[in-house]
Amino acid sequence: MDTIDLSLVELLRGNARLSYAELARQVGLSAPAVHERVGKLESGGVIRAYRAEVEPEAIGLGVAALIGIVENSDADTDDVLEAFRQIPEIESCYFMAGVESFLLKARVGTIAELEQLIVRLNRTPGVASTRTSIALSTKWENRPQPLEPPTP
Repeated sequence: MDTIDLSLVELLRGNARLSYAELARQVGLSAPAVHERVGKLESGGVIRAYRAEVEPEAIGLGVAALIGIVENSDADTDDVLEAFRQIPEIESCYFMAGVESFLLKARVGTIAELEQLIVRLNRTPGVASTRTSIALSTKWENRPQPLEPPTP
């Protein structure tokens, strides 16, 4: 990746709806050249997806929780991960170092729904225990870090 690719990624992280013409204007290339570069960034796995960032409360998902998962010592990690993948309330899953094997970020509409989710997680084969923290509010999330140009 060169500095132009980094600039394109930075611009798209800020606003994925920018047109190729606008991207081209901002990086000093033609729209077809930008289209080709963005296509290579997508096919190379640098750009993985485009999404709409929505207000969770506006769509009925006002309760955010971080759930630590301790795996059974004999658990098959791939099977546990596949079980988590099937639970739509789980937005993110991180493999952790330490006592907890995974940290899940989940969103639900109510505390009762969170309780049901925790019960389901605790009944998942391979899960020994859970530890849940409920977010009182979200100050920010998904904040992209500034990208550094490559060093020669």
